[in-house]
Amino acid sequence: MTTFRIAGADDAAAVAELHGDSWRRHYRGAYADPFLDDEVPEYLAALWAKRLAVREGTVTTVAEYDGQLVGLSHIVFDADPKYGALVDNLHVRAPLKRQGIGTRLLALTAEHVRGTGLYLWVLEQNTAAQAFYEARGGIRGDSQHVPPPGGQPRRLNGQPVCLRYYWPDPATLTTS
Repeated sequence: MTTFRIAGADDAAAVAELHGDSWRRHYRGAYADPFLDDEVPEYLAALWAKRLAVREGTVTTVAEYDGQLVGLSHIVFDADPKYGALVDNLHVRAPLKRQGIGTRLLALTAEHVRGTGLYLWVLEQNTAAQAFYEARGGIRGDSQHVPPPGGQPRRLNGQPVCLRYYWPDPATLTTS
């Protein structure tokens, strides 16, 4: 059975590992191979240690199955005056996709949002994620170039594009 809970600082290493695995699976081509293969573990370990220690203006929800972290969703409140709260990360372990974990994480994330919209960015090449968001009522909006991780352009291959998906009323994502 999959359980869901709010992440704490002691979850940082497991969250970083899952995030890195997802990036290597889905960001290859947009992100530079040396970054994905060599730098991501340290980069994401530092990022998540900081995020989960501070947690101000954010909530990270994790999914666990059989004692293992299998999914995560990270939200940043009031990230955009027009679109509202940002789902900065939504990842599910590859073998457990299509079992409702991502849908439940998105619904739990939406429950934290009050009186504002919800949005996220997805790589243009990640058509499976786009289909997932569209199936959950996400509206495709504008696009932009992917900001380089850590502000270092060498971590990207060229200028990949990401697409905004948004939900003006996040309550449409919640499940009963």
